[in-house]
Amino acid sequence: MKRQTALVAALTAINVAVLLATLLLQALPALSDSVPDMVRAHGLQIVDAQGRVRASISVLPENPNTIWNGKPYPETVLLRLITADGRPNVKLSAMSDGSGLLLAGAQDPTHVQIMARDNEAGVKISNQDGTERTVP
Repeated sequence: MKRQTALVAALTAINVAVLLATLLLQALPALSDSVPDMVRAHGLQIVDAQGRVRASISVLPENPNTIWNGKPYPETVLLRLITADGRPNVKLSAMSDGSGLLLAGAQDPTHVQIMARDNEAGVKISNQDGTERTVP
């Protein structure tokens, strides 16, 4: 009887050792500092400690309901950097017919807008008092 008890105890110890070794080997990749070569997603949001979206990058489909220069607004890749109160103060966009950059001030309508679309480029500066300057 003593011999059977010793054998059961030894087999139990071996099983526990194999289980722990298996769990450790599975956990090693998660503990390493490896970084994936590529992250693929349809969009990305960065949130702050309160869960508010502070930055986002997304692909927006063509919008036939919004007309710009006589054509539907094209598919757009849009990067937004957003303040703590939800105001997108930086917007960077890329479209099939050009790109744009918007840098906003503390309150509307204060902003600088740089656009290069189709065969035209320009800079628009708007101040809080409503004055605007455009550089074609």
